[in-house]
Amino acid sequence: MMTVYEYASDVNKTVAEILTKCKQLEINVSSKDDYLSEDDIVMLDNSLDNYNEELEETLDEIVEDLIETKNIKVNDNSISKEKLKKKEITKTNKKDLAIKKKQMYKNKEKLISNTNVDNENIVFYKENMTISELAEAIGVSSAEVIKKLFSLGVMATVNNSISYENAEILVMDYNKELKKESSADVTNFEEFEIIDKEEDLVPRPPVVTIMGHVDHGKTTLLDTIRKANVASGEAGGITQAINAYQAKFNENLITFIDTPGHAAFTEMRARGASITDIVIIIVAADDGVMPQTKEAIDHAKAANVPIIVAINKIDKPTANIDKVISELTEYGLTPDTWGGDTLYNKISAITGEGIDELLENILLVAEMENYRANPNRYAVGTVVESRLDKHVGPVVTVLIQNGTLRLGDPIVVGTAYGKVRTLRNDKGEEITESKPSQPVEITGINEVPAAGDKFMAFETEKQARSIGEERKKNAREKDNASKSAISLDDLFSKIKEGIKEVNIIIKADVNGSSEAVKNSLESINVEGVKVKVIRSSVGGITESDIVLAKASNAIIIGFNIRPTNSIKEYAKENQVEIRLYNIIYKAVEDMEAAMKGMLEPIYEEKVTGSAEVRQLFKFSKVGTIAGSYVIDGVVTRSSKARIIRDSIVVYEGEINSLQREKDTVKEVKKGFECGITVDKFTDIKVGDIIEAYEIVEVKR
Repeated sequence: MMTVYEYASDVNKTVAEILTKCKQLEINVSSKDDYLSEDDIVMLDNSLDNYNEELEETLDEIVEDLIETKNIKVNDNSISKEKLKKKEITKTNKKDLAIKKKQMYKNKEKLISNTNVDNENIVFYKENMTISELAEAIGVSSAEVIKKLFSLGVMATVNNSISYENAEILVMDYNKELKKESSADVTNFEEFEIIDKEEDLVPRPPVVTIMGHVDHGKTTLLDTIRKANVASGEAGGITQAINAYQAKFNENLITFIDTPGHAAFTEMRARGASITDIVIIIVAADDGVMPQTKEAIDHAKAANVPIIVAINKIDKPTANIDKVISELTEYGLTPDTWGGDTLYNKISAITGEGIDELLENILLVAEMENYRANPNRYAVGTVVESRLDKHVGPVVTVLIQNGTLRLGDPIVVGTAYGKVRTLRNDKGEEITESKPSQPVEITGINEVPAAGDKFMAFETEKQARSIGEERKKNAREKDNASKSAISLDDLFSKIKEGIKEVNIIIKADVNGSSEAVKNSLESINVEGVKVKVIRSSVGGITESDIVLAKASNAIIIGFNIRPTNSIKEYAKENQVEIRLYNIIYKAVEDMEAAMKGMLEPIYEEKVTGSAEVRQLFKFSKVGTIAGSYVIDGVVTRSSKARIIRDSIVVYEGEINSLQREKDTVKEVKKGFECGITVDKFTDIKVGDIIEAYEIVEVKR
């Protein structure tokens, strides 16, 4: 249900026009605050569609009369024929839509509620669950549970709490499955788990994202696939109306999501959205592996989805396919023909060569992965993009991941809520419902959500409004529900909660260091958990590293490098931990101790200030004096110092002297110039950053 005012706003009409139309249709409303039923809305929709159609016909007749009376000649008869053809298609589509709307509204009750999670074989685990509470949930006596725990070597009483791992082993003995309580909380539908019966699941189209270096042909490939799906003679061709579309190949649909970049892809993952089933890494045959290619591989691997490699531009005379394959194998993408598990395709996005084989491989992976969904329940999915339209309000592109979304369905998107007012497919056509893996554009939401927000449809508007308001309240309390990456301090507690892998990003000064740190960390042997390096590269820490760390719940290890102040702030905002080392065994010791829960109090560096070297003065008695400008904090004479050149640490030592004009001083604050000499280091250069720091003890 919705008020007359809300309906008028949705269809871009005045309240007076809607009240007049209601009077004609004998709908019993008299003011803008009166409610319209679903049947009233269907009648109004059909009436307005007919009104617009009649108006269009009238305008066409006026134009034709003008042409005749003014004796205007129309040289190209095909223009009027095309116009008539489009007019007939539009008229037919509107009639079909009206019929489908009526049928759809009648069948609404057939969908399964997402809140229906009752299953006698599921036991829900809550934090600090006691033995007696678990026994009650299973349906057995506490004594029986205590006896089973004793056989596992665990001594406990009825009031003792039980770990998730032990509870999981216990419920398996009773042919039951253990799930966390949060998976049953419908207000938290990022973690809410929908349990479908096996017989209700049907195959769904795979969802594909194409990633790679700029100018390697991603956009051209998407365009080529899209154009290949234009039916011959289709009026007006095809226009992609949203940032996602479906293509048909061998009678099978494939959904393509066009993300603007790797950061956007991973930002969505950082918000809990895992919408991509398959990633295609596109590499130009005449260019090879480039920086963004490496970045794309890191992001795709972190998403833990199948990867297909498309080697593009094979038609160019400078193409070197073997070189590209050899480079990619260094990043773990070994071709299946070489005994690996990565499918490779040689294509030309411009000529279309190899495109069919690429699509065949996508369908092959989809068949092996067995992507399925239940179209007979209320829809759940993810926001792909959103915008604010001055005429219709928030317009949201969503991907249906399970269930069916229909016109009129109450819906919660992120912390926004509303009712699906219009549904448009990727061609901009109005439809009445959308199935799993289909991208659609919807209106009717009260706020503009963010890309990556999850959505869920419900049975009633009251339920959607209640859950939407509850989610907004929870988000406010949790500081917009920002997800913090893991830290060494809380690593042991996270392991106890059940994590099996510790994700690490390594940034080092040289390749040799990054490989050595990676091998050392991955060799750590702690029972039940292992270290997984999801990115290892040379250079300073970047925003891309922070985004990847947040999305993957990773810790960043920096070896012989220093992050800039802006990167430190960005990491702090995203609650990502950066650990800096210059000795490999120290990094290994800290990681191993954290994994075992034995991390001791540490000494931490506290950066007091930094200065930029702007001029050099060389004296035979004192050596090189760095004429510097303090750009941040305070530089003190008692500080330790490191010389940073292009984000790489080139020397560490102590400040030997600090001068302001001709005077020796104890400190120099931000915004002042000074002369600095560093103990036992003369190879200082203009542009270097002198970072002053102290060592302070940090209590855990």
